[in-house]
Order: sequence, then C-alpha cells, then structure tokens
Amino acid sequence: MTTALDSRHGRIAVVTGGAGAIGTAVTRALHGTGHRTVVLDRDADIACDLGSEVSTRAAAAAVLELYERCDVFVHCAAAFDQVTLADADAATWRHVQAVNVESALWLIQAFTPGMADRRFGRIVFITSDTFWAPPAPALLAYIASKGALLGIMRTLAAALGAHGIAVSAVAPGLTDTPSSRTVNTDEQFDATVDRQALKRRLTPDDTAAAVAYLASDAAAAMTGQVLCADGGLIMR
Repeated sequence: MTTALDSRHGRIAVVTGGAGAIGTAVTRALHGTGHRTVVLDRDADIACDLGSEVSTRAAAAAVLELYERCDVFVHCAAAFDQVTLADADAATWRHVQAVNVESALWLIQAFTPGMADRRFGRIVFITSDTFWAPPAPALLAYIASKGALLGIMRTLAAALGAHGIAVSAVAPGLTDTPSSRTVNTDEQFDATVDRQALKRRLTPDDTAAAVAYLASDAAAAMTGQVLCADGGLIMR
C-alpha cells in the first residue's frame, strides 16, 4: 500500500463494501479508469465495521492519513437484514440504517472539506430499484435505507454543488451475484428478466460501468440524479 499521493496515479477513489461482488466490480472499473482505489470493508485495504460510528470515523481518518485525500467516494456497502413490519425490532432496524445510511454520512463528512478545497468531488450511492417496486415485505429496513440515501443524495447535491462536488446514485436491479443466488432461484431470476426491457441477467459490471461514468469527467454536468442499471425494469 502506497502511503502518499502521487498525482501521476490519478484520483483517489474510496469504495465501501468493496469485498462484495458489486463492490469488487466497481473497484475494478475505477482502477481501470485511472483511479487509485481504497476499499473499506471488514477485510480490505482499511478494515472497518461500518455498523460502528467509531470504526467508520477511524477509517475515514486512516484514508486521509495514508492517502491524503478522497476525490471519489462510492458507497456500495449494504446490510440486508430481513424483517417484516410485524417482526421489526430496534436492533435490526438500527443496524441496517447504521451500515447503509449513517456510515456514508460520517465518511462524507470527513471527505468533503478536502473535495471543496480542491473544487472537485464525486459521491455515488449504490441504491436499489426496489425503492420504486418493493418485491417483498421482509425488505422493509433495506428499502427504507435506500430511500434515505436518495433523500441524502438530493440534499447534498444541492448543498455541495457550489463547491464542485457532484452527488448521484446508481440503482441496480436484481443482479447475478453469489449472495443474490442464495436467496433467489433460477425461476425468480428468469421472472425478473421477463419484466425487464432488456432480456438478460444483470451483472456487477453493469452497475460498475454506471459508477465509472458518474465518477468521470464525462459526467461533469450530472448531479442529483439516479441511473437505474436494471435493464429497463423501472422506467421513471
């Protein structure tokens, strides 16, 4: 791990949840477009428990100490604890919100002052098309967290735009990953594909490509927007 910024290596991109399938694809795509990538996860470049404010703030401090800056921040991490209205409890609800929403706030709070000083920053939230079409009651906490991220995205896009910081989101659909295959059958994947305009299974690279675009100079006029990388399942 290099401990100081060398401008020849491009911008610093920090990715939470980079150990997962989508996070790995995002990290690979950003690296491929010239970014130096730093992964925050339980077992990653910087180990972090995103359910803990103390651990998350310590990880942010470590990024700034080791890499001196963050130019691009992508929040891929997500807790998928399932709970219906009847079974909801405070511990489960708070854990999902802590990982999916609050950790992003603490990291953005640490990284945006430097972005503002440099007059450049990209923040991308990975949300979900389930926000517009909830597929199951047990995803209550998860979908609520994704809705919260969209609200934060719009608020911060308006607040930070004057400082050269763009804030956007990518909403994947049902993506073929090892974790999604543990809770979805082939029949469920096929049924989702049938409802998509584009008749193929989604891959982590589909989400990663959208993130790489939003992180690039080609997206200089994009902020406060959601790109649905879901094969046309949700058309807004």
